[in-house]
Amino acid sequence: MKYFSTRNPEHVVTFREAVLSGLAPDGGLYMPESLPRLSAEVLERMNALSMQEVSTEITKVFASEDIDDAGIERIIESAINFPAPVHFLAPDIASLELFHGPSMAFKDFGARFMAQTMSWFTRNDNDPLHILVATSGDTGGAVALGFYKVPGVEVSILYPKGRVSELQEKQLTTHGHNIHAYEVEGSFDDCQRMVKEAFQDKDIRSRLRLTSANSINISRLIPQTFYYFNAVNQIDRVSDGNRHRPLVFSIPSGNFGNLCAGVMAKKLGARIDTFLAATNVNDTVPRYLASGEYSPMESIATISNAMDVGTPSNFERLLKIFSGDHQSFCEWIIGYRYSDEETKYGMAECHEKYHYISDPHGAIGYLACRDHLASRSDNPVGVFLETAHPIKFPDSVENAVKVSIPTPPQVGTLLEREKKAYQIPAKLDALKQHLLV
Repeated sequence: MKYFSTRNPEHVVTFREAVLSGLAPDGGLYMPESLPRLSAEVLERMNALSMQEVSTEITKVFASEDIDDAGIERIIESAINFPAPVHFLAPDIASLELFHGPSMAFKDFGARFMAQTMSWFTRNDNDPLHILVATSGDTGGAVALGFYKVPGVEVSILYPKGRVSELQEKQLTTHGHNIHAYEVEGSFDDCQRMVKEAFQDKDIRSRLRLTSANSINISRLIPQTFYYFNAVNQIDRVSDGNRHRPLVFSIPSGNFGNLCAGVMAKKLGARIDTFLAATNVNDTVPRYLASGEYSPMESIATISNAMDVGTPSNFERLLKIFSGDHQSFCEWIIGYRYSDEETKYGMAECHEKYHYISDPHGAIGYLACRDHLASRSDNPVGVFLETAHPIKFPDSVENAVKVSIPTPPQVGTLLEREKKAYQIPAKLDALKQHLLV
């Protein structure tokens, strides 16, 4: 399969080129030339497979021209080695828990897959690869852990000062070695802009072999399709009757990589009826769905900080998937928006009603799922994505649910480790001075 730029369909590259370059030269994002629907026979066979086996089969669809079967199996074995369980709160509503990896966030799927894929592609290279990535919270920790001490790779992570939780900050600033953290005096959108500007800077590109680990990199999106297929399999196995019920996936959304991956999975044949684009007050996409007009905004800080994105990069990919047709977009995706106060109420209600502790992002997914199910009469199963462990947001979660969050083993002594980060203004020149030393 080949990959094209969202800004120039004539610019076509291999999977290897798309992964290692991250962003197209014209600033566009890479997309597969086709998303072929898998046959009924293949989909039925996949229904009986494990998460790793499903991941291997899907990866072959996207990468088999560049990576042989043995290489794909090795990548999946090293990267996708933790579960993504579906936890039913009630017969009609469930949580898809994506926080069982090392950084306790769904970004582990993409970051670890990307690290192993890049390592496989560069295993015989002499020039180091430099990864430049912006994070609104969880991407940074997942990338840091995924690429820590990977040979031949240097990583620079930009994050907005004062807009990530203490645990998130520790996850991306305490490694050292080949992981470099930059605390930017600005918003996530500023960090993301600086990354894009760096990719288009001729001086930087001439001196560094640059790529990205944000969801702008196609190798971040592909592994996010895995858990949609696996979740459908789990739901169908709980009860054979579930196979005849519509499935609704409610996705807490910021940069919209997770939703884009879900749409790709549905295109491939995953049995999904509807997607809910659940946002905080940074509601660029819900407003687009309501009006047909795309109007980016300055991001607003909220308690669901990983979703504080006013200009979501992956909207560009979604437009390509739906050929720019607003009606087609709306047939698959429904938008919901919630304030901080509503998010706090969602965490409290989820715990009181179901004895389930969600993080602020998952709570927004829960609220959209709850509200949408109330509008349906066809008996769907609603699944909201629990994208990060609530321990990453202890103050807002514990204030809402009035109980202490059990500490998972991944935390360990992390909070006691020393922070190491460069503080820089939100200007490319400031970042450039560090990158080109």
